[in-house]
Amino acid sequence: MKPLWVLAFALASAPQLCSQNVLGFQDAARLAAASSLELKAARAERALREGVWKLGLRAYFPQISFSVSEDDRLSKTGADSFLKSYTVSIDQLLWDGGRTSAARTIERAELVLLGDDLERNEADIAEAALNAYRGLLISEKIIAIRETALESLTEQRRVLEEEFALGMVTALDLASGEITVMEAELELESLKLETEQSRRLFAELLGLETLPELGEELDLYRSAALPSGEAARRAALSRNPELASRRHLLMRRQNEVKYASLSWLPTLRATGNFSLSGQRYPLSRSSWSLGLTANFSSPWFNFSAGGSAGWEASYDRTARVQSSASPAPDPAAGLGAKQAELALALEREQYRDALKKTGRAAVLGTEKIALAEKRRIASISELELAEKKYLLTITLADLGRLTRIEQMEARIEYAEKEIRAAEAAAALLASERELEKLLALKPGTLPEFFSRFGGI
Repeated sequence: MKPLWVLAFALASAPQLCSQNVLGFQDAARLAAASSLELKAARAERALREGVWKLGLRAYFPQISFSVSEDDRLSKTGADSFLKSYTVSIDQLLWDGGRTSAARTIERAELVLLGDDLERNEADIAEAALNAYRGLLISEKIIAIRETALESLTEQRRVLEEEFALGMVTALDLASGEITVMEAELELESLKLETEQSRRLFAELLGLETLPELGEELDLYRSAALPSGEAARRAALSRNPELASRRHLLMRRQNEVKYASLSWLPTLRATGNFSLSGQRYPLSRSSWSLGLTANFSSPWFNFSAGGSAGWEASYDRTARVQSSASPAPDPAAGLGAKQAELALALEREQYRDALKKTGRAAVLGTEKIALAEKRRIASISELELAEKKYLLTITLADLGRLTRIEQMEARIEYAEKEIRAAEAAAALLASERELEKLLALKPGTLPEFFSRFGGI
């Protein structure tokens, strides 16, 4: 099953993205898949193999050949001969017990499997882009938090400087405040540098010169989508790409068994020839013949028999019968059918195991989402408590019951709680995306999917 958010020819959307200067989750996934050179080569290879498979229909049509010959003979004791001949031959497969059809079915199954591999590679590249996108989101959120905290710390340092000038605080208090502000500035600058490097790498992954503005936001207060485990399990069994690939492989194994079981059936072919010959032009002698050949081929015994009848101008009639046999041409090939059956049995067992694992993974995915939601709620509660504590320190500092240094420490603690809440929100996004990937859904569509379709 092809993921809907991965488009093969998404390069055309790049100018639009740049003009709007906004980049969303799905835009990032699409651009990453479109800019991958490996995916372009894989798509081209699959297109070529698709063309080869279509041209394989030629096996059902007659094989026509043309030949021209000229035999010259100079003799000392007899007449010289200068024989010229033009021949048209037709060879048509009449029946092969379905082997050609089965072989084409196997080739088609291989193309489907190749397409599954291509889609998985596209999904992996797109997922890497989404991970980078989420990393940038949380980095920018942390930068915003630290910038706000730095503004507050800078203001507190200014107040400390005024209090020091009035003799209300010691030089040690002022130096401690300045060190706190400098540490916050250095940490913020380091984070900005790392984020800028990440932005450049992300732009390179998307095939862009400069990275547009990120259109998504990290909402600390967004509740999680909590589908039931049973609904997620049903959806995974019907939509999971890995299971779809397993089903395709199972069908291929079944066709291989069918192909191996047809190996004992004979092959019937019809042949026809028409020729013109003579000593000189225009050629005056003509002949034709029709024949039928039956070939029985097996690892233990090969036998072929055929006959033909024809007419040569102007009064001759011809007929020919021939046969050949070869005992035990390839005994080892006799185990081919058994090997195909064993491969099919193994594939069935692996498919059953994959069904169980996928169902368990879907249920586990819902549990991870629930756990991530609990952590997000807990981090929001901690953040609210830290905010109340910080507001209380402001009041106490104004009343002279707390020092400015303690107020600055409370502000730093408040910023750390904000960062933890942002990380918890990002972890919730990641857990939801993990289930979306299992169900082959677009980024951010998990709530809509279960609310509209109930996971069916």
